[in-house]
Amino acid sequence: MKNNSPCTDVCRFDPRNTWCLGCGRTADEIKAWRKLSPYRRTTLSTELKRRMKRRVERS
Repeated sequence: MKNNSPCTDVCRFDPRNTWCLGCGRTADEIKAWRKLSPYRRTTLSTELKRRMKRRVERS
């Protein structure tokens, strides 16, 4: 995807925490991605790694 998006084209949401099962973002974060500054994208990408790790650990 454009803008180095973390999208994995899975696009299914976990109803418990509203995170995408593919990339870990919320719907609001997905919508805002293109408008985020490079710094904010980097910060969010770091958080997404943590989210996805927690999701895998809970499975």
